[in-house]
Amino acid sequence: MTTAKEATLHQRILSDLEGKIVSGEWPPGHRLPFEVDLAAQHGCSRMTANKVLTQLARSGLIERRRKSGSFVAQPAAQAAVLEIHDIETEVRSLRLAYSFRLASRMVRNAGPADRIHLDLPESRPLLDLTCIHNAGDRPFCLEQRLINLSAVPEADGEDFSRVAPGAWLISRVPWSAAEHRISSVSAGADAAAALEIPRHTACLIIERRTWSSSGPVTFVRFTYPGDRHMLIARFTPGGEN
Repeated sequence: MTTAKEATLHQRILSDLEGKIVSGEWPPGHRLPFEVDLAAQHGCSRMTANKVLTQLARSGLIERRRKSGSFVAQPAAQAAVLEIHDIETEVRSLRLAYSFRLASRMVRNAGPADRIHLDLPESRPLLDLTCIHNAGDRPFCLEQRLINLSAVPEADGEDFSRVAPGAWLISRVPWSAAEHRISSVSAGADAAAALEIPRHTACLIIERRTWSSSGPVTFVRFTYPGDRHMLIARFTPGGEN
């Protein structure tokens, strides 16, 4: 069981290493201290050092190579069209500090439009969430999400004030199928206010639906200011041209 002292030390080491990476003091390709050296430098156990490095790797800030050590990761493209990506990883890949804010949370029954979005045969209880994701000191993305509580009942007990719903779902709910829909729109009043941009600014919209063995899991709409995001996809040759 992790003690409060260990948790505080873990966070202090994590913040120290993140600061060196995000500030550029440790550039891409820089080798981080090995676990045993990191533990000696900070007066912690190797287990704590390992947890810090694992968290940095999950955030996309470092790459851990077997027998070679850990290295500051090269900047990555913001998103891949065919992947279920994590917005925190997107932001950190740009060497910017990440934060998010829960703007609204509501449990309600699905209406006709919700049933279409979630591919539901009938009205069911939903968790309706709106979040703002920040990159540095600017809004990066507006997230509007519906979670099917029939498929993910445990979501009703999570307030999502500390963990973003996308990251929470990725870690808790295995998905078996997903659908992306991509479009562009002019920012309306609500989106413009949330993203701190002028009305009618061109925005990129990514809508996603995911399913699991229990049925539809979530529908989410991400709205990005058009000048702050790009989509990248790689393809390999198929059997037909």
